[in-house]
Amino acid sequence: MTGPAALEDRILVFAPRGRDGVVIEQVLSRSGNAVAVCANSAEWVAAIKSGAGVALVTEEALADGEPAGLFTWLDAQPPWSDFPFIVLATRQAGRRPARAAEALSRLGNVVLLERPINAETLASAVASALRGRRRQYQARGHLLALEGAQDQLRRANEELECRVAERTQEVETARETLAFALDAAGMASWDLDYVVGTSRRSPRFDAIFGYGAARPAWDRDSFLAHVVAEDRGAVEAAFAAVVDSGKLDLECRIRRADGTVRWVAMQGHLKRDEFGKPLRIAGILMDRTDQRLTEEALRQAQKMEAIGQLTGGVAHDFNNLLTVIVGGLDMMLRRPEQVDRVKRLAEAAMGAARRGEQLTQQLLAFSRRQMLRPQTLNPNRLLIDFKPLAERAAGAAVELAFDLDPALDPIRIDPAQFEAAVLNLIVNARDAMEGSNGHTRVAVTSRNVHLGTAAVADHGVPPGPYIVISVSDTGSGIPPDKLQRVFEPFFTTKEVGKGTGLGLSQVYGFTRSAKGFTRIESQVGTGTTVSLYFPRSTDPAGDEAGTGSTSAIPLRRAGDGEVILLVEDDQQVLAMAVESLEELHYRVIVAHNAAEALTHLHGVERIDILFSDVVMPGGMNGSQLALEAQRVRPGIKVLLTSGYVANLDEGQMIGRGELPVLNKPYRRDELARSLRLVLGS
Repeated sequence: MTGPAALEDRILVFAPRGRDGVVIEQVLSRSGNAVAVCANSAEWVAAIKSGAGVALVTEEALADGEPAGLFTWLDAQPPWSDFPFIVLATRQAGRRPARAAEALSRLGNVVLLERPINAETLASAVASALRGRRRQYQARGHLLALEGAQDQLRRANEELECRVAERTQEVETARETLAFALDAAGMASWDLDYVVGTSRRSPRFDAIFGYGAARPAWDRDSFLAHVVAEDRGAVEAAFAAVVDSGKLDLECRIRRADGTVRWVAMQGHLKRDEFGKPLRIAGILMDRTDQRLTEEALRQAQKMEAIGQLTGGVAHDFNNLLTVIVGGLDMMLRRPEQVDRVKRLAEAAMGAARRGEQLTQQLLAFSRRQMLRPQTLNPNRLLIDFKPLAERAAGAAVELAFDLDPALDPIRIDPAQFEAAVLNLIVNARDAMEGSNGHTRVAVTSRNVHLGTAAVADHGVPPGPYIVISVSDTGSGIPPDKLQRVFEPFFTTKEVGKGTGLGLSQVYGFTRSAKGFTRIESQVGTGTTVSLYFPRSTDPAGDEAGTGSTSAIPLRRAGDGEVILLVEDDQQVLAMAVESLEELHYRVIVAHNAAEALTHLHGVERIDILFSDVVMPGGMNGSQLALEAQRVRPGIKVLLTSGYVANLDEGQMIGRGELPVLNKPYRRDELARSLRLVLGS
């Protein structure tokens, strides 16, 4: 063995005089030890420095002079090392010289053997010294292992510190990036700790509320204090729902520190512990004022575009109708003596006028300005009574199937408008299947459904129980680019001359008036389904019939000098109404507005019925005048007339039956029938 371990176990012998070195080597070699005999002091010291288990030296060899560099090496030993020496000394009669004693003292770990010495004593002393040296080597190993472990721990700590620094930098960079991105998007961040009650927000949060420097503190109450009074209730409800829903999502108006009003949107997400207890909520806040203004400008532009389309469509259709009416009247005036020709032209003009009336009603239905006469009823009954008419409208070539839920809930609707809407859908379905070589089928279904928040989010109605009436066809379907426009007035997918483009607009307006909505689904080549959703009514269904067919009511003329107070602001309509009433033998008192009518009502003259227009100038409309008339003259009969109501709620109130109404335009026979019904009630 020549490695470091072999060197560290060897025995170094320095006995330069006589045969002592050779004899010692022979004695120690018998025990299997590695023995090296050094020829001089320099060799001996160099061998000690390179590695040895023990060194044997004669006293006289030490006395010859200080071994070069030995004591310097000994003084520089590491803490674990105490190199052993065995000195073979000559028996002394007295004390050793000071020089020899000092040399032995400086060696440190010394075993002194006086000569003569036997082989066993020498071998035992050497073995003992070797064992001591080996224990030093073990201590060195432990120290090295400890130093290695400490060094490894140090490196691990340095690596951990480096990784922590890197992660900290990454987190800081991510935070800066997020803050930059939020700031670039005009968003502020915030969070609230439910456990300790502390809050945090970004500087933009304060800037949105108009604070230059950071506001001292923010909490729910201070936020609500900035919300305008009209929006505060909805905001409080949104905050109250956070614990259950786990989310905050609101949009409201705030009043900034400088007094200006801005729109803000606030969103947040709630974090809970393992037991479901709220820990903290964090989210974003953004100023949506500019976006609101942009959206409003876009809506206004779209509105103007729709008005342009609507105006063009109305002008086109009414010009066609007026051509028939004006042309017919012109020819009647030119040849009034030709009775048959005058009658034919008058009938054509009346037909055109009736089509104009229908067009106006469709426009009012789309704008939700028609007067409704709602009833609580089961729509199945209307559909069953309506089926023969629907079959005639669909035609013999189309299979018309009714699939009605027998447990259908009641709804509150105007029966005439409902039947008109369903008839419109059936006619559209029939037209969509024209030219089809396959089986043509239209299915009408009714079902009870329950719609959640997500299902009604885009329709502006509350979630809950609804009744859905669907009309499906097996036609060619509607392309996606046109599907989004089908409810626009005068937009049609039919050929020129085959549709006005108001059918689905009327359906849309009717469902909105009934507090419901319309949904259309279509696939090219497969067919289309239009579904009408109506909220379930909590009132029981009544026995009132739908529009159906009504028996003719004989024309009733006035009797016993019955007097009508006629209120109409349009002079030509007033003249026509006076002539019609006088032809029916009524005595007519004329008023041009509500103020004039009230003067007559407070007078002493006889008035049996008030016949008033609904929309009038002067600050009081017809329905308000009717209520005041009944207060001034209890028991007076009232009949209102109008072709338009400026307020939807007012129109629905008029149509409840408390104030009967005659729609404009009306004929003399319709006026006579309405007067008979009112006066006979």
